[in-house]
Order: sequence, then structure tokens, then C-alpha cells
Amino acid sequence: MRIQLQRATVFVLYQLSLLVGIVLLPMALAMRRIGIVLPVHRVVDRLETAYERTKAAST
Repeated sequence: MRIQLQRATVFVLYQLSLLVGIVLLPMALAMRRIGIVLPVHRVVDRLETAYERTKAAST
């Protein structure tokens, strides 16, 4: 039960990070023009890795 809850939580966080990345895309593109990079990709990559680990642990 605990593994399933953890997997669901990580999945929701992963999906929310994707949503935030999509919403921030216009701002990120504008900021890149002036030389500032938003590190949203790091959050998405880390949550994807965490989700894959919990998915593998639950099977």
C-alpha cells in the first residue's frame, strides 16, 4: 500500500512539473533571449527518474 501511495504521489508530482514547464515555456523562451536559463528540465528529469524507480519497485 505504501509503495502504491508513493508511486501515485511521484506520478502526480511528475505530471505537475510537466504542466509547470509548459506554462513557463513563453517566459523561459523570453528569458533565454537575455541569457537566463530556467532549470525546469532538471526538475522534470529528476521526477521522471524517481517515477521510473517507484514503478520498477512496485512490480
